[in-house]
Amino acid sequence: MNTEKYPYIKTNISAEFKFKSIGPNGAIKKMVTYEMVGTLADGIPLFNLGFGDYDEVGDTYSDLTVSNNEDKLKVLATVAGTVLDFTEPYEKIAIHAVGSTPSRTRLYQMGINAYKREIESHFNILGYKDNKWQTFQSTMNYAVFLVIKK
Repeated sequence: MNTEKYPYIKTNISAEFKFKSIGPNGAIKKMVTYEMVGTLADGIPLFNLGFGDYDEVGDTYSDLTVSNNEDKLKVLATVAGTVLDFTEPYEKIAIHAVGSTPSRTRLYQMGINAYKREIESHFNILGYKDNKWQTFQSTMNYAVFLVIKK
């Protein structure tokens, strides 16, 4: 059909990625989910990133389990890889991420700091602090993170 159309956003978009963490505690199944939670003011689709140990019984994940498998950098790199894979088909998209505990939020911040230059080649990084979104700065501590595809 060659007739001009209005832009639209498909609702209830979601995606799941599963992988195994391998370490001293064995092979621990992990799950990363992306669930559409709305749109930003400028219409960019907004997704929440969920992550944790995979629960086969409920086909869900626990974001409170501490697996201590001594591979946190590899796990964080894998989660980051899913962000790239998930966002690849979109021209504009935003991903919201917050840890289930303050220590996990700090872990996310450490990961963003470690790979900030690489992340910024694909995304604008924002942090939520003092009741507002601001451009991510390595020296600041944030409660929530948002990346918006460039």
